[in-house]
Amino acid sequence: MSAGVLLTLAIVSEVIGTVLLRVSDGMTKLWPSAGMIATYVLSVVLLAKVLKELEIGFTYAVWAGAGTAMVAVVGFAAWDEPMGLLKVLSLGAVIVGVVGLNLSTAH
Repeated sequence: MSAGVLLTLAIVSEVIGTVLLRVSDGMTKLWPSAGMIATYVLSVVLLAKVLKELEIGFTYAVWAGAGTAMVAVVGFAAWDEPMGLLKVLSLGAVIVGVVGLNLSTAH
């Protein structure tokens, strides 16, 4: 499987884990807590595989940045968390930063 696909799966796994962390009610609910641990472990395992092919700085920036943006959108959509202008601009800055890192690694 390509590094891009593995990285996408790692990001999605991390986002699912974060959502389950929210649903676990402070890790007091067994199944959401167990799911959170499993998806975080899966995410890190996939990330380790990606790092065999891609640079660590770029990989981590994409993983963390995309995960952060996706969790913010899920929070807005599922739990009516605020999505003000500053948050939108800040998420845009994360995306611009990741694109900049990608361009800097191009040969």
